[in-house]
Amino acid sequence: MKKTLEEHAARFDEIASEYDDDGSEEYRACASLVIEHAAPDEEDVVLDLGAGTGAIALALAPDAARVVGRDISDGMLAKAEEKAADSGLENVEFGSGRFRDPDYDGAVDIVTSNFAMHHLSDEEKREAISVIADLEPRTFVLGDVMFFGEPDPSEPFYSPEVDDPATVGVLADAFTDAGFSLTAVERVNDQVGVLVAERTQSGGIEAVDGETGLETSGGE
Repeated sequence: MKKTLEEHAARFDEIASEYDDDGSEEYRACASLVIEHAAPDEEDVVLDLGAGTGAIALALAPDAARVVGRDISDGMLAKAEEKAADSGLENVEFGSGRFRDPDYDGAVDIVTSNFAMHHLSDEEKREAISVIADLEPRTFVLGDVMFFGEPDPSEPFYSPEVDDPATVGVLADAFTDAGFSLTAVERVNDQVGVLVAERTQSGGIEAVDGETGLETSGGE
C-alpha cells in the first residue's frame, strides 16, 4: 500500500535535519539542471513545489523578484526558513502546500519542482499538472525520478513503498493535455531526468543525455 500524505510528511519531518547531507549525485545533478532551466529574471515570481529544505528556492531567489516555496513537511519548511534567514534573503517565503492544492493564488511566472512529484500516482500527477497550469506560469521545470525505459524495481531510485514514478511519456501527455509544450528533456540516467514545459509553442523537443552531453531531436 502506498503511503498517505500524512505518512510522507511525517517521514520527511524525521529526516529534515540530515536531508541536505544525504542527497545523491543524481539528486544534485537534477537540482542543478532545474536551476539552470528555471533561470528567472528580476521581475519573475517563482513557485517551488515540494520545496523541501529550500535548495531550489534559495538558489533562485537572488535572481528573482520573489520565490514562494511549498511543502507538506513542517520539519523541511522549518529548515528552509532557517537557511533563508542565514542567507539574508528577504524575497523568499515558505509555507504548507501540496501539488494539487499549493495554497497560492498570486501571480506566478515559473514553477519548479525537484524530486517530489514521484510520490504521486500517475492520475494524481495529471491532476497536479492541471492545477499548476491554472496558475498560468509560462514555464514549468520538473526534475524527478522518471522512467526513460522499462521500470526496474531493483534500481536505487525506485522504491515501491514510497515512490510511484511515471514514464516520460505519461508526463509528456499530462503536460500536453494541460496546455504545455515540452521544450527540453534532460536525461541524468535511465530513471532520473528533467522536463521543461512552456505554455508557448516551440519548434520541437530538445533531448539531452545528461551522461554524454549529446543532443538529439525528440523523435529519435
